[in-house]
Amino acid sequence: MKVFAAVTCVLLATHTFAVHLQLTRGQKSFLKLVAKELEKPLDLCPICIQFTDQTIDILLNIILNSGIIGSCEILCTALEEKTGSKAIGAVCNILCDVVGIEEFIKLIDKADLDPIYFCELLKTCPINDNGDAHVTVFNVVPKTGPQGVFNIALTYESKNGTGTGEIVIDIETVDKIPVSTAFLNELKPKGIYNVPVELKAEPDPDCDPTQGPCEQWLPGQYTVKVAVCNGECGSKHPHSQIYDEKSTTFTITE
Repeated sequence: MKVFAAVTCVLLATHTFAVHLQLTRGQKSFLKLVAKELEKPLDLCPICIQFTDQTIDILLNIILNSGIIGSCEILCTALEEKTGSKAIGAVCNILCDVVGIEEFIKLIDKADLDPIYFCELLKTCPINDNGDAHVTVFNVVPKTGPQGVFNIALTYESKNGTGTGEIVIDIETVDKIPVSTAFLNELKPKGIYNVPVELKAEPDPDCDPTQGPCEQWLPGQYTVKVAVCNGECGSKHPHSQIYDEKSTTFTITE
């Protein structure tokens, strides 16, 4: 499972469901979905991936420390108690009941901390191993400017559609503090897709330096990289592939 530093972004696309996959300590994420896909209100795929990203390591610990677990209710009640969230417990029960407790535990172990692969094994996320994506536009506006909002424009074209995967944006910063974020990119038919992202390049006033380094967005040149992937970018599991990668730069003047 990835560990990402925070990036202050807002996903504006209507066709990409934003799921923040992991955030390191200290820096808060301001990532939120602006326009939801209202035509799929009961889509279990993003729900499953978000749930799994938040809980798969906790579930593994419960399974390892509890011995034999006889039912979904027992496992999910333990998870609810560990997280303090009734919602997480409810989602756990829904997903576990899809395959039963024995298979659910086997799939958690097989997924090896990969939320997308787990949800594909659970058959809540569709698979397309013949997909493709080619990044046709990737730039930052303004190219040069003071600390503040920068707009990242991403367009990709797919001739065969895409599988369930993610879009990862990494920023190489002047002070060498890694800044990265990932969005779930649900299965798509062939077509051209625009994914505008807003980057708030200014220090997070709530970042606690005692918990980890805080990005200061110092003057200088920043390199922005994007990867569009089938499955989790960099995963060695089945149904995983980097479709395309691109990079661009912008400069903060003050």
